[in-house]
Amino acid sequence: MTDTSTPSSQSASLPAHAPIRHPLAGLAIGFIGVLIFGATLPATRIALDGFSPAFITFGRAAVAAVVAGIVLLALGKRFPRREAMRLLAAGVLLVYGFPGFSSVAMQTVPAAHGGVVLGVLPLMTAAFAALFGGERPGPAFWAWSIAGAGLVVVFSLSGADIEPGPGDIWLGCAALSASCGYVISGKLARTRPGWEVISWALVITAPLSIAGAIFSWESGVLEPGGAALAAFAYLALGSMYAGFVFWNWGMAIGGIAKVGQVQLLQSFVTLGLSALLLGEAVTPVTIGFAVAVAFVVWCGRKAKVG
Repeated sequence: MTDTSTPSSQSASLPAHAPIRHPLAGLAIGFIGVLIFGATLPATRIALDGFSPAFITFGRAAVAAVVAGIVLLALGKRFPRREAMRLLAAGVLLVYGFPGFSSVAMQTVPAAHGGVVLGVLPLMTAAFAALFGGERPGPAFWAWSIAGAGLVVVFSLSGADIEPGPGDIWLGCAALSASCGYVISGKLARTRPGWEVISWALVITAPLSIAGAIFSWESGVLEPGGAALAAFAYLALGSMYAGFVFWNWGMAIGGIAKVGQVQLLQSFVTLGLSALLLGEAVTPVTIGFAVAVAFVVWCGRKAKVG
């Protein structure tokens, strides 16, 4: 029997949003997201001067959900019921998991230290991408990922800033939440724009976000000054929304595991901003690790991912 289907009938069965792979463009767009995410820990440290960890977690999500809802309504987007559970999972991990754990961690560790510890994110993202993201990184990719993660772990344990403590456990939980959430949202971004994925994830979790912000208002708002208010606004509109627009977009067109490698540079974006915003020192050792990690990212980009 011959195939009588036409090209138009075949294309009609494809997803409405099927991004074409552009590895270099995906890396560049993903790096914009990394730059935005890189300021998250320093901004959290500043916001803690005026808000509790609970209010930061729920409050910034509530603000971002309102913005996302307005954008979706203005563009006439319909709620994707078939993807509701995956959107909810991504929302719980990215809207509450990472912000909550990292806010608690920032009470006891410097932002620069947190940025280095979170350098394990690319390796964890690649692992989750292999588990349920449909990607199969080859041996070379895993070797470079482990090398990059090893660099940041060695830096963290070298005693260059502080000794490991309970804050590292909270940072580890934050990394688990973020990496798993990245893969879920990145996979969803293969069938619809990345901005729409994070928008629906925020909207579907909005009732809990708003309720949490209301209940934590009285004990969570501690007479914030201008800097704390600006940091909170950045966390809501940048870290919680704009960063994911670029990050999901980059993963969709560049591949989850490969674009995840770019996040090895986020540690050093955080270090630089911590020095600029919080006055934390950047030593020659830090610069050396930054150069080494940049080299690993470049090598990882050339490794094969199926």
